[in-house]
Amino acid sequence: MASSFDSQSQISAAELDRLTKEAEQEATPSSAKIMWHQFKRDRAALISLIAIVGFIVFVVVGSWFVDTGKAMNVDIMAYNSPPFSDYLLGADSSGRSIAQQLIVGSRNSICIALGLTAISSTFGVVYGLVSGFFGGLVDLTMQRLYDFMMIIPMLMTIIVIVTIIPQYNAITLTLILSLFYWMGTSRLIRSRTLAESQKDYVTASKTAGSSNLKIMFREILPNISSLIIVDTTLSFAENIGVETGLSFLGFGLPNGTPSLGTLIANATDPENITQYWWTWLFAAVEIILLCLAISYVGQVIRRTLNASQQID
Repeated sequence: MASSFDSQSQISAAELDRLTKEAEQEATPSSAKIMWHQFKRDRAALISLIAIVGFIVFVVVGSWFVDTGKAMNVDIMAYNSPPFSDYLLGADSSGRSIAQQLIVGSRNSICIALGLTAISSTFGVVYGLVSGFFGGLVDLTMQRLYDFMMIIPMLMTIIVIVTIIPQYNAITLTLILSLFYWMGTSRLIRSRTLAESQKDYVTASKTAGSSNLKIMFREILPNISSLIIVDTTLSFAENIGVETGLSFLGFGLPNGTPSLGTLIANATDPENITQYWWTWLFAAVEIILLCLAISYVGQVIRRTLNASQQID
């Protein structure tokens, strides 16, 4: 009789513990719910997110229906045609459609920026995390390599590399840019990791015998995730400008490949600025709005991660 009573008590205790955990999980909002709440509070960020996603889908899908070779052919009969005449957004001095160049050029610039951000941010985070966690001789050696990379004239070196390569494409350009654009992320993550590695939870993990990889990537990395997200988001907006700037100078994508930078380069002609404004204005406005929207979304993601960490 007593054994039956004890069994029922144990079952009841286990069931009560299960119900308590379920109630706690329901009471604690998920990161997705927190993010959605933050977006609802910040209408500008919500509109920015919808605009970014919609625009990227539009240019990626729209570029499938654009024959790039045909779009870049010269048509002297459409010389500097104004908007809503021969072409929706007009034509440039070679009679090429601004709308088609804008769609394909946006896809090229965004894809290069995404690839550059993914590669440079990943390498920069790992480099900074290892350097800040181990410290000592490891940190000293890695930071001397960082200092050497910093003294190299980055823009001039990229231009020289692009010039001496006989044939290159968007992937090659992305890899070249990734060699130089990881350093800012690396220094930022290193400084934060140095501070995190001195905290009690890291000391306790080392005492418990946890491996260095586990401490770095399962304990320190989640605690600096908000910093990484914000830096990555801002880097993406910056990297759009990097490719655009190089193409503007004539050292970005190869000749005949549409880019936002080549469209803005039309503004170097005073006649285009005053009379044929459509040849460059649409691309300039797009870059400004896109970078501003990305900044808004990045701030909401930062607030979401900070709120999630406080709840945890």
